[in-house]
Amino acid sequence: MSTLILALAAGAVIGLALGALGGGGSVLAVPALIYLLGFTPVAATTASLVIVTLTSVTAMSAHARDGHVRWRTGLLFAAAGIGPAMLGGALAGRIPAAVLTAAFAVVAGAAALRMLRSRPAAEGAVTVQPVRVAAAGGGLGAVTGVLGVGGGFLAVPALVGVLGLRMRYAVGTSLLVITVNSLAALAMRAGTVEGLDWSVVGPFVAAAVLGAWDGKRLAVKVSGHTLQRVFALVLLAVAAFMLTDAVL
Repeated sequence: MSTLILALAAGAVIGLALGALGGGGSVLAVPALIYLLGFTPVAATTASLVIVTLTSVTAMSAHARDGHVRWRTGLLFAAAGIGPAMLGGALAGRIPAAVLTAAFAVVAGAAALRMLRSRPAAEGAVTVQPVRVAAAGGGLGAVTGVLGVGGGFLAVPALVGVLGLRMRYAVGTSLLVITVNSLAALAMRAGTVEGLDWSVVGPFVAAAVLGAWDGKRLAVKVSGHTLQRVFALVLLAVAAFMLTDAVL
């Protein structure tokens, strides 16, 4: 199968995940770039940030029109992660590839297990607790910078389980967090962006943006609890595969 077709297919899946789940794009993009398209782990994490940033902006605009973005919570969450994301981005290139892959797998698996254990948030208003938002956002920013992920696969569990948002609001708000964190991490990787293979990254981004619109429509038709469980199971499968590869 040609590289172009693989890039288009992978991009469509990543966009679908981001649009429907508010995350999962980077946790799927990184292994796709490494195992399907031949990127090194460092190049894959940088390319993933580019792909996920552009796709998240598209998906966020669709969710915002439906009122599913909690702007205050999202901006507080994202602001707390900007510094750690930039620091993590600066350190990422110094971490061995095998360690980077294993760390990615462990974090993804832990987030998936948390989502499987959490219960759907109750209906009603949510009280934003700035201290908890800042702590969760700072930790997420650090992971985003080091692992090259937008952070949605961690932001969604944090917004649901730690801050108590309903799944639909967590999906929309996480896209805001992903965009800000990814831009901060990319700012520290500017030198590596120029070296990316844009003949692969370009089609990947285009397919992901289109897939995000389909994902948004899917989110309207499927219950939040079902989306949460599907998201968690996909994360577990990806984490198991990557951890096995890193160890062996």
